[in-house]
Amino acid sequence: MTADEDSFVEMDAHVSSLDPLGFPEYKDKLASDNAKTGLNDGIVTGTARIEETLCVLGIADFAFRGGTMGSVAGEKLVRAMEYAERERLPVVLFTASGGARMQEGLLSLMQMAKTSAAVARLDRASIPYVVVLTHPTTAGVYASYASLGDVILAEPGAIIGFAGLRVGNQGQGVKLPDDFQTSEFQMRCGMIDRIVPRKEMRNTLGRMLGFFAEERVNAHQPA
Repeated sequence: MTADEDSFVEMDAHVSSLDPLGFPEYKDKLASDNAKTGLNDGIVTGTARIEETLCVLGIADFAFRGGTMGSVAGEKLVRAMEYAERERLPVVLFTASGGARMQEGLLSLMQMAKTSAAVARLDRASIPYVVVLTHPTTAGVYASYASLGDVILAEPGAIIGFAGLRVGNQGQGVKLPDDFQTSEFQMRCGMIDRIVPRKEMRNTLGRMLGFFAEERVNAHQPA
């Protein structure tokens, strides 16, 4: 629905977890999700064109371990961002996650800093970085690369935040709004730039990427 037909070229498809901690049943769960989704991990990265503009595209799949971020997801994201920096391509990431992957312990948590550092390098290189928050985007993923976009879009009704309504009510000791941590709540609070239905996403991203491309050309024109 998003990339131009036949334009997506996957990168780093072979990267998969080595179960670094020997966590009980982890290998079996990875194998089960691999059979179910056909993926080696919960995020796919590559290059694509969106309404003719070439970009680096990353898409998370919640069906693989709840979209959790382990060492593989972090590595693939960083490699994709480094490629975008070298080739001067904008980055578009679709997020969906329950957070860090507990079966990889600190190796998972360190991906928050690792991916955030890669985003910082994109910023220093003036590479556009667009995030699309889908349902749900929570915990460590939201607390790192998912909330750092130059432009942050979200789909209607998506749960977005570090913790949801139930945990928020328990922690605050007060009743939070019924739409707490939804896209609409985050929009009111200034945390996202626009809510975009999926059927409008391709056109919205296409116009945005076209704008960034034109700005880069203009920036290099002689005064």
